[in-house]
Amino acid sequence: MTTHEALHKYFGYNGFRHEQEAIINNVIKQQDTLVLMPTGGGKSICYQLPAVMFDGLTVVISPLIALMKDQVDALNINGIKAAFLNSSQNEGEQRVLIQQLRNNEIKLLYLAPERLFSSESRLIDFLKTLKVSLIAIDEAHCISHWGHDFRPEYLMLAGLKISFPNIPVIALTATADKITRNDILDKLNLNDPAVFISSFDRHNISYRISPKRKSFDQLLDFLDTHKDESGIIYCLSRQSTEKLAQDLRDEGFQAEAYHAGLDRATKDKNQEAFLRDEVKIIVATIAFGMGINKSNVRYVVHMDLPKNIEGYYQETGRAGRDGLSSEALLFFSYGDAEKLKGFAKVEGNEEQSRIMLKKLDDMVRFCQLHTCRRQFLLRYFDEQAPDHCGACDVCLSDVEKIDGTVIAQKLFSAIARTGESFGMGYIIEFLRGSKSEKIRESHKQLKTYGIGADISKADWQQYIRELMAQDYINIEGDPYPILKLQPKASLVLKGQQEVLLTKIQVIHERETPQFALPYEAGLLAELKQIRTTIANRENVPPYIILSDAGLQEMATYLPQELSELRQISGFGDVKLARYGEAFSTAIVSYCKQHDLTSKISLKSPKKERKAKSSSGPNNTQRESFTLFKAGMAVGEIAKVRGLSTVTIEGHLSIFVKSGEIDVSEITAPEKIPAIKNAIESYGDAQLSPLKEVLGEGYSYGEIKAVIAWMQGMKENK
Repeated sequence: MTTHEALHKYFGYNGFRHEQEAIINNVIKQQDTLVLMPTGGGKSICYQLPAVMFDGLTVVISPLIALMKDQVDALNINGIKAAFLNSSQNEGEQRVLIQQLRNNEIKLLYLAPERLFSSESRLIDFLKTLKVSLIAIDEAHCISHWGHDFRPEYLMLAGLKISFPNIPVIALTATADKITRNDILDKLNLNDPAVFISSFDRHNISYRISPKRKSFDQLLDFLDTHKDESGIIYCLSRQSTEKLAQDLRDEGFQAEAYHAGLDRATKDKNQEAFLRDEVKIIVATIAFGMGINKSNVRYVVHMDLPKNIEGYYQETGRAGRDGLSSEALLFFSYGDAEKLKGFAKVEGNEEQSRIMLKKLDDMVRFCQLHTCRRQFLLRYFDEQAPDHCGACDVCLSDVEKIDGTVIAQKLFSAIARTGESFGMGYIIEFLRGSKSEKIRESHKQLKTYGIGADISKADWQQYIRELMAQDYINIEGDPYPILKLQPKASLVLKGQQEVLLTKIQVIHERETPQFALPYEAGLLAELKQIRTTIANRENVPPYIILSDAGLQEMATYLPQELSELRQISGFGDVKLARYGEAFSTAIVSYCKQHDLTSKISLKSPKKERKAKSSSGPNNTQRESFTLFKAGMAVGEIAKVRGLSTVTIEGHLSIFVKSGEIDVSEITAPEKIPAIKNAIESYGDAQLSPLKEVLGEGYSYGEIKAVIAWMQGMKENK
């Protein structure tokens, strides 16, 4: 059986995503591997598919019981024999499992790291008696002190290569910066590992930061637009989760709390209710969510500031795992950042404290951005990105610049008159004329005292952050940071330089990516009910039976026969045999009732990719292609779709690479040789050096098209 056949048979997919195929081929060759792939990007298949192709057992190290159960349920539904061994099982269940392992009846065994090396269990010695073919370490960043979720028990995994020197190891994580990656490789003692880093871009997630003013009222407005949809709301403290969950229930929402302080039974009950769609909202601390594979989470809200970008990225990545449009909303206040500084410091370890404080500072910078948030996230993980994504609050905002010279002069004067010795909070209170005893009596006599009373505290915070970004002021000192004027501020105070500040007027609703055809809403509701019935019978969460995206495909293309149903994503051989008839019967009945016929012929077949090719175009990229082929120029497409020209050029480059668009349709034939020569001389990793070499007569879009054309030529050799 080939890897493509196994992918189709067990998982119901016709093609690989990201670098899955190259990763799997490396593992099958018995090579050690490190995989960085975004949450929802398909990491699990990178070890689950080799597991079904190997003769022996694949041991999967996983940090949480909930993750193990979720993965095992999904594998068994797909016809792959899997099991977990943990403290939730009684002795009888464990004895049965051990016998199954001795009989080579289990393909994947999930374990916690502490279980593997426990002196009482001697499990490592038992595993040595079995035919172990592969070891997979999920959430591998947990082994690193520099990672955002260090777990001391993961350090024991350094002994794996001693116990199993000839068994390939695949380590996987969704979030790790350079220092964490190197630490993972060092601690696991991997043997000449291949490292695969997929794109971190979750294109279906829109990112939004909102000032933490009346955040509960803002949250209610947000939730009103997501009724009957699943979401996760993160809070910093356990007490906050319980209070917010109760407040939401009082407002009529189905919400439950989850945090490490709850008893095991309550946590399990609330999590299970969420997974089964019986509860729509989980209000949680970061104790919730790692490894949760619920595919139809439509939004993630952070009521408080996360401690670092890695944690934020991983938590927001729990939305939209099915590929459908989803949202990430964060309420930001500078006070949260000050509060978190105490938590970031590691007692007795100055170097680690410095790194953790830098990570917190990066998180604050992300919240204060006046440029594309997606670009910042991707660059944080060493990935290039365009200046405009069209799917974050900054890119979707109409930005108006106002003359902020007087505002800046008031602020700079206040900082100077108080001796550049106070922090943001004090200066704002001083400007607003606070009667607080905290304000020194001598300062209350200054002319600048109270000159900013007409500006709210939150607006002053925004202006200060923006002036910091423009290098007029800086924050110095620890643990009590103070505002310091930079040299260029003196020009503003003397009236020799104007200052422009940003006024955000309107945030438009994001355009939701749609399928090429409208789906039947009535049928979709019926299919969801059938899925719930099957899930209850199988005693698994509904999304394990089929994702929301799969249901929406059925409601769009109306497959009438099992052979047509086979073309819907997620229907492997086992699922088709078990559940196909129930879905097919409902679709046929609905179509007869509404005089509809199958539209499966309109569904573009998924092409199987060659090992080195990138993932196929998505719906939004295909829409740009269709408009281009209809004769519209790039600028016109951008205007019609409400996207940037950079984004549209990126879409079209995909089709230049595949050969569906001729490069000469975008780049004038006479320009191609010069661009090709520049690429061959300087490489195609970055566009800026190429643009600089070629000059003003060549656009980024033209350069991008030639790069795509050359890559396509190379791959098709």
